Amino acid sequence: MSKSLKRVHAAIEAAGLTPDIREVGQARTAQEAADSVGVHVDQIAKSIIFRAETSGEAVLFLTAGGNRVCADKATALAGEPLGKADAGLIRAQTGFAIGGVAPVGHLNPIRAWLDPRLLEFDEVWAAAGTPRHVFPIDPKRLPELTGAEPADFTL
Repeated sequence: MSKSLKRVHAAIEAAGLTPDIREVGQARTAQEAADSVGVHVDQIAKSIIFRAETSGEAVLFLTAGGNRVCADKATALAGEPLGKADAGLIRAQTGFAIGGVAPVGHLNPIRAWLDPRLLEFDEVWAAAGTPRHVFPIDPKRLPELTGAEPADFTL
């Protein structure tokens, strides 16, 4: 088990949940991830990371798989201009590689927002620290476990 996968497993356990991490192969899109676990694309919690231009930190937007982040709305929430986060920043802030960023188990705290669409489901699936692993979670637990604030930031 990779270090990233172990960190996510430990974070899930620390939250009092039973980890159900599944290997699904290389899912390049939210639709591929949804198909691999048999759910609607919006039940995939995508971790979209931007670089906050003033602070230089990564910021996280957890969005439903079929939604896209609106740059203007995201910038307003962050309170500073946002740019593209490179692989180095993402790895340094979260400890995860692009495509495997989990909502939990980050190496460092991260400011985060949550797409309210995710809260419409009893269960959503998120990356588990690698591009090949996912785990299910009750989305109502995400604000508590991630510090993410529900907000409107999608197109």
